[in-house]
Amino acid sequence: MEQGFDARGTAEMAAAMLIAGTIGWFVLMTGLPVTEVVFWRCLIGAAVMLPLAAAAGRFNLGGVTPAVLALAALGGVAIVANWLLLFASYAHASISVATVLYNTQPLMLVGFGVVLFGERMTPRKGMWLAIAFAGMVLVVQAKPGGSYADGDILVGAGLALAAALLYAVAAVIAKKLRGVSPYLITLIQTLVGTVLLAPLATFGALPHAGPQWMALIAIGAVHTGLMYVLLYSAIQRLPTGVTASLSFIYPVAAIAVDFAALGVRLHPVQFAGSALILLAAAGMQLGWRIGRSGATLPAE
Repeated sequence: MEQGFDARGTAEMAAAMLIAGTIGWFVLMTGLPVTEVVFWRCLIGAAVMLPLAAAAGRFNLGGVTPAVLALAALGGVAIVANWLLLFASYAHASISVATVLYNTQPLMLVGFGVVLFGERMTPRKGMWLAIAFAGMVLVVQAKPGGSYADGDILVGAGLALAAALLYAVAAVIAKKLRGVSPYLITLIQTLVGTVLLAPLATFGALPHAGPQWMALIAIGAVHTGLMYVLLYSAIQRLPTGVTASLSFIYPVAAIAVDFAALGVRLHPVQFAGSALILLAAAGMQLGWRIGRSGATLPAE
């Protein structure tokens, strides 16, 4: 068996990314404002994560100081704001375009590394950033065909990129929380979101249709609780390069769901731009470099 290969971890990571790729469809199915959707995601997600963390023996408060809790809560603010912006971008740019642009997160983390941690901007990193920028220019050239999105695609693109930036902020904060259970971090984040968004929740205008409630429950229980359990289990089992590679199932699944369920078709130029963005993100995460022959090779 190949070293580092784990069938269970691979299946868990793939399943988590497939689930993530469907969340945009479920958000639109609720028919609710994004603040309502994120509030219910947080509330239901926290209700699911608490027993899951306890059952898995991951609800360990040992070594969790007030400073750690404050940092985790700050990460919660960033991740909840990220959800709000990403969900809002769907109505302007479509799930496909928003998800592709959202996957510029690894590139933004590189920028944070240079600015905050003094990491060196190498020619290889600069090359992938330039490719991603070219891809973004192509993606925002036109609206996808058959799109339900009725807003300005540039507004949607801006919201998706801002969401990616906040996700990168949350990732930087998570690096400071090494040793803290990911289950506990997720529980804190969902509790923070519940508290922050409760004043904005209009309980008098709850969904009346069963499918809307089912969509909300799925977002909280499946796209938050189950997805994070699968994701964290996979991360513990798999090498970083494998998890990075499998993470690109997410945008591909989102594009497929957008087309199959909602009839959205990206223009050829947008497909080309999407491919460039995902190639750049993969190259950055997996450490690819361009060899003399022009082939993409693993970095040493």
